Amino acid sequence: MTMGIGGAGSKLAFLYDGEATIVNVSEAELSKLPAKNRILAVVHSATGQLRGSRKNPQIGREAFLSIKREMLAQICGNLVFSSTGGGTGNGITASLLDDLAHRETVPAGEKTAFVLLLPYAKLEPAEFIDNTIGFLRGPLSQAIDSGNTGNIFLFTNRLKFESKLSEQDYNAALIESLKVFMAIPRKGESFRLLDGHVDYEDFDLYLSKPYFNHFTYFHYDPEVDFQKQLEANLNPYLLPPEKPIEALFLLEVPAGGDPTLFYDILSHFAKDNVTPVYSVVENPELDKPFVTVSLLYSRKPAELVDDFNRVSHAHTQAKVRKSLEQHVPLPVLRVSLESEAKRQGKQQGADEAEILTVLRRLGKL
Repeated sequence: MTMGIGGAGSKLAFLYDGEATIVNVSEAELSKLPAKNRILAVVHSATGQLRGSRKNPQIGREAFLSIKREMLAQICGNLVFSSTGGGTGNGITASLLDDLAHRETVPAGEKTAFVLLLPYAKLEPAEFIDNTIGFLRGPLSQAIDSGNTGNIFLFTNRLKFESKLSEQDYNAALIESLKVFMAIPRKGESFRLLDGHVDYEDFDLYLSKPYFNHFTYFHYDPEVDFQKQLEANLNPYLLPPEKPIEALFLLEVPAGGDPTLFYDILSHFAKDNVTPVYSVVENPELDKPFVTVSLLYSRKPAELVDDFNRVSHAHTQAKVRKSLEQHVPLPVLRVSLESEAKRQGKQQGADEAEILTVLRRLGKL
């Protein structure tokens, strides 16, 4: 089963799986998708139920309490889609991760994989960036350190903004990319096996690893170094990977093609002391080799949070500058204490000279 949390997460989950369960605190957002399975998270505010969490993760966290038991039962061993910038997706997903992080252990078959959509720091609202920084530093890091999650896919909106794509087109392309990777066990079962073996059980075990997953795919040229091809074909929808801890690949060769091409790929991973899970199949629909490869790395890139922090700091500085520019300077009012003392003394009927003498003695004049 697939689950989508929040507006962005629900759209992605429904594109991936028409039977997905979608979750939101907004009745209006839930009604936008023709999903059969919906969960309304209750917030103690009529405006909240209508307008959602309004970029405030705390509203999502509070709403999670109303659906906690139902959600924890449904995410077991499944795939969850969410975004890190908004209020509902961030808040509810953070609460899920908190729960996982505080469990003693979660069996491999019950681990949840998370597909997370990160904002593009340069062009998206400051609230999205700040929400994401808190999410990455806290709930996500703790859940991964606990070992109780499955793979974490860190998708990004970067290509959407740089290529000026519509949300609908970008979401569709992102999901099609994910489907290529998720089709590995189906292809292994459908096509003639030539070497190795990755069945559904092997694939599910790989998905249960508590690491970040960067996958990509491309037509493989055996005459070109695999490392160069890999670097040239990193998945633009995902954050770039670090050095892999584990790996998996599926090599598809045309009918009558050379199945021993996979040895060069194995040699590439051996340089990093990684022994990948792999499968080689014959795909008669192809005219040249095609490889789908996944890299699991243990920590998010160190510069990721730093990048978000830099952009957040720049947003804050811009707000301060704007506030200063909008500040209205007040005219300087110069007052003569001697003249004011004489005026007050005259109004009170007091001796002006005596008042001035006292003020001079006190050092006020």
